[in-house]
Amino acid sequence: MMTADRPKQSAAVSPTAETNSPAAPAAPPAPTAPATAPQTSPQSAATTTPPFDRINLHGFGLDVITLAQATDHIVASARAGRGGWVITPNLDILRRLSREPEFAALASQTTLRLADGMPLVWASRLQRTPLPERVAGSDLIWTLSERGAAAGLRFYLLGGNPGAAQAAADTLTARFPGFAVAGIECPPMGFERDSIYMDALRTRLAAAAPDVVLVALGAPKQERVIAAVRDGLPAAWFLGIGISFSFVAGDVQRAPAWMRRTGLEWVHRLVQEPGRLARRYLIDGIPFAISLLVRSALHGLRPGAAADRRPGSSS
Repeated sequence: MMTADRPKQSAAVSPTAETNSPAAPAAPPAPTAPATAPQTSPQSAATTTPPFDRINLHGFGLDVITLAQATDHIVASARAGRGGWVITPNLDILRRLSREPEFAALASQTTLRLADGMPLVWASRLQRTPLPERVAGSDLIWTLSERGAAAGLRFYLLGGNPGAAQAAADTLTARFPGFAVAGIECPPMGFERDSIYMDALRTRLAAAAPDVVLVALGAPKQERVIAAVRDGLPAAWFLGIGISFSFVAGDVQRAPAWMRRTGLEWVHRLVQEPGRLARRYLIDGIPFAISLLVRSALHGLRPGAAADRRPGSSS
């Protein structure tokens, strides 16, 4: 399960495919005024008809799609010069989307919405609009890297803990021949509020011209950054992937497959980081999960509940 935030990071930055250097200069002090606020434009707004069928779960649309279908769609679209934006809500992100209007407004602009949590899949089945499977960002990074390498796509890795993006790039390059790194950048804390840094980031992204930008900053920070920079790369795909660089690099261990299948990955994460995750999982997560499942079951008893599915353009 992807996290909704990440540990503090240092200001190691590399705008190219070179190793992040701890000696890199820190960004200029952040001004009081925030960076340019994300705005909805014809380019950044979600299309009227999503590419896949979409269900409504707790007020947010989720695509009826498998991991393989998501990978195929992103690669084919990128090769055709059509960009997009992927969000992978887990239980905590779905909870926050229902409570934070600014986050929900950002998420409404996304192209693909993938259910990254077994409780979301269970809830979809209870309300009789079943999702086919969990599509985790920490799985998508592997399948997309493999397919993207074969298709000649170029990847930009942005965010993560210091050194994690470089280590992830090294792992993916070794695993998948042809994996092309357009750039690696680990920004300093607070960079999104620094208009000078954000302008420079847009310039670096435009110069690198990646096909896929993997943004590992945790939600909703990664969504804010994506919204602020993606208009400059209309043909690129942007993916908010949380802690996935650390998973790929091996800095943080993923739960065994059986725990992921049975919805117990959160237990594994809680054991690893109890101080950071206890509130999210035990105080916020469990009550919300119970409420979500009960509400979904009651919705499923309503006549015509199974018809609550919006057809996509590929249907």
